[in-house]
Formats: sequence, structure tokens, C-alpha cells
Amino acid sequence: MELLLVLGVPFAGGIVLAFWGHRSFAPELNSAMSLLTFAAAGVLTGKVITDGPMLVWDENFFVDPFNVFLVALTAFVAFTTSLFSRPYMRIEAHTGRLSPNRLRLYHSMYQMFSFTMLLALLTNNVGILWVAMEAATLTTVLLVSLYRTPASLEAAWKYFILCGVGIAQALFGTILLYFAAEKVLGPGGTALLWTHLNEVKGELEPTVLGLAFVFLLVGYGTKVGLAPLHNWLPDAHAEGPTPISAVLSGLLLNVALYAVVRAKVLVEGALGTHFAGNLMMGFGLLSVVVAAFLLSRQKDIKRLFAYSSIEHMGLMTFAFGMGGPVATFAGLLHMTVHSLTKSAIFFAVGHAAQKSGTQIMADIRGLIESNPTIGWGLILGTLAILGMPPFGVFASEFMLLTAAMHQQPWATPFLLAALGVAFAAIFGKVQPMVFGEASAKRLPHPPALIPVFVHLAIVLLLGLYIPPYLAEWYRQAAQLIG
Repeated sequence: MELLLVLGVPFAGGIVLAFWGHRSFAPELNSAMSLLTFAAAGVLTGKVITDGPMLVWDENFFVDPFNVFLVALTAFVAFTTSLFSRPYMRIEAHTGRLSPNRLRLYHSMYQMFSFTMLLALLTNNVGILWVAMEAATLTTVLLVSLYRTPASLEAAWKYFILCGVGIAQALFGTILLYFAAEKVLGPGGTALLWTHLNEVKGELEPTVLGLAFVFLLVGYGTKVGLAPLHNWLPDAHAEGPTPISAVLSGLLLNVALYAVVRAKVLVEGALGTHFAGNLMMGFGLLSVVVAAFLLSRQKDIKRLFAYSSIEHMGLMTFAFGMGGPVATFAGLLHMTVHSLTKSAIFFAVGHAAQKSGTQIMADIRGLIESNPTIGWGLILGTLAILGMPPFGVFASEFMLLTAAMHQQPWATPFLLAALGVAFAAIFGKVQPMVFGEASAKRLPHPPALIPVFVHLAIVLLLGLYIPPYLAEWYRQAAQLIG
């Protein structure tokens, strides 16, 4: 029942808002649908914590501590982003950037995007996972191109082509996985069910599975934004509406990484070697280094934080690739704090850009004077994402680096250098935006900044104290990943 609500509410919301998404009450209806989804996700999470993993609907859907943690995070950030988007989208309509039809498209596709992400997380069938990831790509293409400017259409087209090619690679990897499983499990649907594959992973043909993982990593890695497949990500973030930048960065990248980690569990079980982990570490480290050095060249505030997302997804991919209890725990914690911090930053950045009428950092100055809440939100979010103690990002990065010193000491200098370069680049660009000479106007609707400070408060709490039940949840998920 809870699972039906988690998937059914956003799907129904998408259909309802396709008819009424342009009405004056549409932003509130969008938030109400997201709140219902979050409530259902909370009940589902409680059930999994008390009763253990669940297999439902002919085993096509599967909930365990790893994916239910991501379901709860996805539903929460989708809800807070819908609260932020209420005044944000009203201002966009007020300034004439969006017509009623585009608002209807935005609200409808926002709910459908939530549905596709939750479907990808909850399905047990690797075929349905692929379909859900492809559907998520199609909904976000429509959202990225919402403004219909030449730049937004180019960004959407680049996103569609690159992620379309990536998803095609992932499809080939999924077919190879089925090809290997069919020999052991026989033809039919069970050869695509992750739980069945996991039970017989030691009997699967290692060569085929190794090849399948390469295609799956390249395919889903394109969606994660791993270098050198990251080119779509800064454009999509910069040209789409800011609420979509927040959910892209905070949620969709996590869902794609989840697909890679599920594949890694099968492949390492079949090969008995660290082949999959080594590949993930290589791509992860390359992403961290490439993104860190590209940060200093950015002039657009949303592109700056898009490159920061590439860097942090690289850190997570490296952590999951390295494996072991500490690194995996650090990767899961980093997933949580990055989603919350980065979405909070995009909320503050969105309103700062609306006030200044530009996303160019050189033209945004003195936010702390013209709007103290936006200024404080941006500077605190920036300090949090840069790993300043006592925020949670510091805790997860510290755990990751100590694990790297023990398991992969050769990689530690690269990680430290990249984090140092990223710190200097981001702080150097954000500081004058917040503390310079004021140059912004008032907004026609008061901005929704409560989500910014709620997210940052949770990140601060996770840096000072991880509640025991949450720590146990991460440990169980880390054990499942292996």
C-alpha cells in the first residue's frame, strides 16, 4: 500500500497538473502532491526499518535499507524544492519569462520526474530500472528547455543526445547481464530481477559480466556526470529553471549512481576481483580532478555549482569503488549531505539571480546588504559544500580521506589537491557576491528561504551528531553494498 502511494501520488499528480498546472493554485497543488509522496515514503521507510526488506508485486519491486534511504531523501528534497518553486515560478511568470502553458508543462513534468526517479529506485527489475532512467531523461529534457531560449534549447539538445547515447550503452549492458543470467536462471523475467541475480552472482559468466559492467558504468556514468562524460551537466544546470537545477544536482545524479552501485555488487560477486571497484575509482578520481580545475574558469553562478556537483559525484563514485565499511558509510553520508547542501545552494542562487536579473557572478554583488537571508543562505551553503567543519560534508570527506589513506594511499594527494583547488575557486567567487557593494532590486514575491535553512540545519546536525538509527541504517546499507 505504501509503495503504491509513493509511486501513485506523483504519477497522478503529473496527470492532474497536465490539466490544471497553469492555474493560480497549481504551485500549492504541486507542493501538496510532493508532501503526500514524502509522507508515504516516511511510512514505507518505517516499515522497512521494523520489518526488514520487502519484495512485492511478483517480485518486480524490492525495498531494502539501501534504496529506502534514497527514496526518503528523494521525496524530502522533491518536497522542499516544490516549496521553493512556488514563489520562484510566480516571479518567472510575473516577469514574462514563462507563459501559462509553460507553467503547466513545468508542474506536470516536475511530478513525472519525481515518479521516474522513485520508480528507478524501487524496482527490482533491471529492465524497468533502465526504462525509468530513460523516462527521467525525457522529462528533464522538457524541463531544461522550458524557457525556449536558444541557449536552453541547445542545453536540452546536448543533454538529450549525450544522455541518450549513454542510456543506449546502459541498455547494451543490461542485455549482456540478461544474457549471462539466462544461462543460470533460465529464460523469462526472473533473469532480470536483481534479487535473483544477487543470489546466483557467483555462478554467472565472469567475462560477460565484466563487459556488461563497462557498458553500465559508461551508460549510467553519463547520467552521474562523471568525466569525461560530463559535458551536458553544466549547460543543463545553467539554462533550466533553478528548481530543476536543485533536483537534478541533488537527486537525479544519486539515482544514476545507485544503478551503478547495484551493478557493482553483482559484478564483484561474479568476478571475485576488484575490477568494478577499480573502474569506479578511476572515473571518480578523474571527475574530482577535472571538475576542480574547471571551477576557476566559470563566470555563471549556476555553472559554477554544476561543476561542484561533478566533483562531489566523483568523490562518491570513488568511495563506493574503494569499498569497505568506512568508505561505503562515507559515500552514503556524502550522498545525503551533498543532496541537502547543493539543493539549498541552488535555492539561494535562484533568488539571487532573480534579484540581480543575471546569473553572471561579476554582476551579483552585496547580497548580505540587499537581502540578508539570501546572502547568509548562499555563504553558509558554500562553506558547507566546501567541507568546512562542523558541517556534515566535512565529516563525510574526512571519513573518505582516512579510508583512502588506509586502502588507496596513492590517491590521497590527488584528492587533497583537488579539494584545495575547488575551495579556493568557489570561495573566491562567492565571497564578493555576498559581501561586495549592493546592486540588487526587490523581488515582486517574497522568496521561500525556509527550505534553505532547514537543509543547512540538517547538514550541520549530521556534522555534529548522526542519530543512532540513521547510523545503523547507513551501516545496513553499507553491508548490502559490500
